[in-house]
This record gives sequence, structure tokens and C-alpha cells, in this order.
Amino acid sequence: MSTGPSWDYIAKLVCIGDSGCGKSSLTIRLCEGRFVTHHDVTIGVEFGSRVVPVGPPYSTINNTNASPSPLPSPSPENGASNPTSSGLPPPRTIPKVNPPETESPEQKHMKLSLWDTAGQETYKSVTRSYFRGASGALLVFDLTRKSTFTHVTDWLNDLRQIAEPDIVVVLVGNKADLAESAPDGNNKREVTRAEAEEWARRNGVLEYVETSAKSGEGVENAFMRVAERIFNNIQAGKYDLNDRRSGVKGNSTATGGAGLAGGAGKPVRLTNAANKSAGGGCC
Repeated sequence: MSTGPSWDYIAKLVCIGDSGCGKSSLTIRLCEGRFVTHHDVTIGVEFGSRVVPVGPPYSTINNTNASPSPLPSPSPENGASNPTSSGLPPPRTIPKVNPPETESPEQKHMKLSLWDTAGQETYKSVTRSYFRGASGALLVFDLTRKSTFTHVTDWLNDLRQIAEPDIVVVLVGNKADLAESAPDGNNKREVTRAEAEEWARRNGVLEYVETSAKSGEGVENAFMRVAERIFNNIQAGKYDLNDRRSGVKGNSTATGGAGLAGGAGKPVRLTNAANKSAGGGCC
């Protein structure tokens, strides 16, 4: 029997924010389950992907305030390495045919096509073009650098000028491990949770999440909050799954990955995909 895609939907997400906030590290942590101690500055954009469960029975889609359960560790099937066992349902490999009416709803899966963009002002005109066709965004700042938080307003304005009106945005305060109080009292936090939550409310951002790419804290939750809201929007009929501008496609129309990174369900490794005309480089 031929196998089908391991996902039901594919959604384009962009990671945006100032350079050095840890956008690439967050993407690598989600896609590959590891932390890199040193990462070169991103030039243009890099890609990664991860297949995640969305909707019931994994989570209750109508409860937008409920935090999803921990995700299974990345594996070759969902676009990463280091497979480990998990109690969560794995991505489907063989589509079901005419399941019994009494059977509980089949778990849906979404492939997150992650576009990790450069944060340097030099590349801003280039990276803005990647905002088009995105259905979700992680707006990232560094909890230990107040200036990066100050700039998220500019990033959000740029995003909303170019992306679709219904784009789902989550504010992410990264490097939480450095913002925690150390035994020696050396706390590097420059942005409080209250400040960030108030900014998110004031600017119509879905939620604020604090993360640590180093420890993995909050990383899956940040991406899953975006994925679950996109799934809610799909269920509400807010996207045309045949229109590449919506940033979301169903598995029957996503073959070839038109308009999205990665197609036909093949895992996309996090690699440098900067514009060759920009001179290439690593991330």
C-alpha cells in the first residue's frame, strides 16, 4: 500500500526579531532537539520543519488558554534527529480509508515550515519579503537586552504591513535561563513578564511566552500556541487552502510545497537558504 503524507496541513511560520535574540537556536531546538553554543549570524533566511499534533485528542482546540501537552522529541519522521519514544500519536504514514463512524476522530497533524530570518538591519529589506504568505510568526526578543524588546514594535509593524491580516503572532522572550536569579544573585533580566504581557495585550498579540533555547524551556509551547490557533482558524474556514497567500495548505494541495518550504511531507533540515545573490553564508 502506498504511503501518504504524515501531515494534514502545512503552515508557514516566520521567526523575526533583532539579531542575536536566539531565533536560529529556537528553530534548531524545535527541529533537532539540540542546542548549539555558537551560531553564525543568519544571512537572508534558513529553513526547518517539524510535524506536530493539533486539535483533539491531543488538545482541546476550543480552549485557547490551555497549554498543550509536551511534544514528542524530534525524530526523522517529523523532520529532526535523535528519535525517542513518546506517548503522543506519531505522524500518520498510511492514510485511513473509510474509518468506522463510531471511531473517535483521527488525530490531525500539522507540518510547521519554519523560516528563520536575519535580524540585522542590513538584511531587513530582504527578510521582509519572506513575511508574505506566512500564517504565523514568533516575534522574538532577548530578555537580557531591553533594546531588543523596544524594537519588537517595529518588527510587528513591518510584519502587519506585508503579511496577511489574520497572521497569528506570539511574543517570545528568549534566554530565560539567563534571566533567572542565579545563586550569586546575578540576574540579567531587563524585561519583566508584566511588561511583555502588557505589550502583547496592547498590540493584539495572541500570547507572551518565555523560552530558553539552551534548556528547551517553553520552546515547544511557543510554537504550539501558534499551531493550535492556526488550526482553530482552519476549522473556522478562515483560510483558502488552495491559495498560497494564506500560508496554509492541506495535504491534497501541498504537493511540491508551492509557496512553502518543504513539500510532499519530506523533512526539511535546518540549512542555510539565503539568497545566493546576497552572497550566501550560514545562519
